[in-house]
Amino acid sequence: MGNLSNKIDFAVILNVQNANPNGDPLYGNRPRVNYDGTGEMSDVCIKRKIRNRLMDDGHDIFVQSDDNKKDEYKSLRERAEKVLGSAVKDEKKLRHEACKKWIDVRAFGQVFAFKGEGKKKSKKKESDNETSDKGVSVGIRGPVSVHPAFSVVPVSDKVTSLQITKSVSGEGDGSKRGSDTMGMKHRVDHGLYVFYGSMNPQLASITGFSDKDAKAIKEVLKKLFENDSSSARPEGSMEVVKVFWWEHNCLNGQYPSAKVHRTLKVQSKPDKKEPKCVDDYIIETVNLEGLKPEIIEGF
Repeated sequence: MGNLSNKIDFAVILNVQNANPNGDPLYGNRPRVNYDGTGEMSDVCIKRKIRNRLMDDGHDIFVQSDDNKKDEYKSLRERAEKVLGSAVKDEKKLRHEACKKWIDVRAFGQVFAFKGEGKKKSKKKESDNETSDKGVSVGIRGPVSVHPAFSVVPVSDKVTSLQITKSVSGEGDGSKRGSDTMGMKHRVDHGLYVFYGSMNPQLASITGFSDKDAKAIKEVLKKLFENDSSSARPEGSMEVVKVFWWEHNCLNGQYPSAKVHRTLKVQSKPDKKEPKCVDDYIIETVNLEGLKPEIIEGF
């Protein structure tokens, strides 16, 4: 496995039009909104989409979703045990083989936890919880960090909720109509979201994350919402507007990530107090000395 040559920072601008970008299951699946009304997409949601697009491009993925699975394994434990075999019993081998096999493990990291048999070590220590087989618990820290996405302007007043009805056939021979089932469906009428990320060469040298892997993630950032449509996110309702890619000229980076991320300025136009489309925003960057972003758009 190769190494990541230089530190990388990136940012992605997403446009949401009449869609639910990330529902909150604890709040009736309404779009996630902070106390100040700012819309949010969790980092877990974003990494799920990155994993799915990487899998579409033929990369091996460890954390697969049930509705987008490429193998027959029913759990992460089963996938690890069947694919890695005896390596799961040795921490060093587990780290090496897992990172070598799955791009999401060497990119985002992963926790592998396997319980032991639970046998008592000796009669003298019956009160102890120690066992003869403690199992294996291995945490791998990944070099790629992804922030949550936040809307540029508050979206709380742009969330529309609809009451929906589902009519189904009754029981028995199915000739009778059953009672209507009521539910709610929510959407953000419009929102422009931004998220940031970074790639750390020091951690990459441990997991084997390489320049080739970084390029693979760069490619899928442009198409996060391909093959991602649902009733909550109709085809074309969510799109990647621009990707900003800062590649430093050294391992530690020429500037801190926070300073690099602040160079991206996104705000609504002065005459657009309530923006309704991406054209109602000003998107610009301030170049740092010796570090200029590659701007990817028009895809």
